Amino acid sequence: MKILPNKTITDVSGFLASGIHSGIRKSGKKDLAVIYSEKEAIAAAALTTNKVKAAPVLVTMQNLKSESIQAIVVNSGVANACTGAKGIENAKQMVEQVADCLHISNEKVLVSSTGLIGTQLPMEKVLPGIEKACSKLSHNGGKDAAEAILTTDTFKKTIAVEVELGGKPVTISGIAKGSGMIHPNMATMLSFIMTNVKMSKSLLNQLFKESVVDSYNMISVDGDSSTNDMAIILANGMAENPLLDENSEDISKFKEALDFVNKELAKMIAKDGEGASKWMEVSLYHAPSKESARVFARSVVSSNLVKAAIFGSDANWGRIMCALGYADADCDLSKVDIFFGNKEDKIQVVKNGIGLLFDENKVKEILDQSFVNIIIDLKSGEYQAKAWGCDLTYEYVKISGNYRK
Repeated sequence: MKILPNKTITDVSGFLASGIHSGIRKSGKKDLAVIYSEKEAIAAAALTTNKVKAAPVLVTMQNLKSESIQAIVVNSGVANACTGAKGIENAKQMVEQVADCLHISNEKVLVSSTGLIGTQLPMEKVLPGIEKACSKLSHNGGKDAAEAILTTDTFKKTIAVEVELGGKPVTISGIAKGSGMIHPNMATMLSFIMTNVKMSKSLLNQLFKESVVDSYNMISVDGDSSTNDMAIILANGMAENPLLDENSEDISKFKEALDFVNKELAKMIAKDGEGASKWMEVSLYHAPSKESARVFARSVVSSNLVKAAIFGSDANWGRIMCALGYADADCDLSKVDIFFGNKEDKIQVVKNGIGLLFDENKVKEILDQSFVNIIIDLKSGEYQAKAWGCDLTYEYVKISGNYRK
């Protein structure tokens, strides 16, 4: 696998994109994106688990039943959630406008929205905006699209890799947004992955959903799961590699590259948590099962008390033990070891479930860094998991307290 610096979704053969300011957002920032595959693509997706699903999620769920997808339209600024029948009608109108502009059928278009809940979309701006965005589709539009899907994010999130399958170079690239209302099991985040791999739809669906479990479902900023979460992958087959199906030898190579893309985007979301001053990784080892490893890691990364301690550079390991203790998984926690670390160093603070005497100055130096690694060894099995999050700061409260203003 090869990382492709400064590349984005439109560097994948056959994909065009655009990102424009349509007027949804008063700030003048880009707020509408269209992604288009010149060739019909197969699709797989993971959508919000929230029982309150936004109108675009409901419309996309229906269109995902289509055998092929060719376009995605995304707006930021207004979530089109909790908007009733009118919201459904507006989401469908967005689909229809894209289909008309690109001369494709409605069921080949997916729709996504992010922003303020409970507000109707200004369709007098959205529909002309879609027409404009479709007219500006290009092989250079990936970075504009990555910008147009952002809300409170502070930077664009994009990644691209190349892997050789059957002697053919295959590209996988993604863009994402996410900063607040982030919690495991699909958080308030959008992710759009484009690849030119030639693959069976059933295998793409399987591999993508497995990948989501270990990437986007392992991040937490503030414990809130959104109404609009959506991760979508389109594969248009233009790499012309031998068909990748359940019997192919190259499955593991593609899966490794796909996992890398999704995990890197997930980490970017965690780093960009609203008001965050640090990002953290929980590395959990030797759990009794894969699922328990995920549950324990998510419990720690989701703890507001742990997040607050990281913000204050406080080596309060008791909060980590507490989060492990209320996790919905079984393990003998009297064996647990805990370390605080960063990219250069680490220090043990708990051994066999009991706190150790440690150098407070050294651990504070570690916790003062912009990246903090909480390392947990359960010593109870062979499974491991990683979860990502950020600290909980005063600035988070400011941002979330003024979101509608």
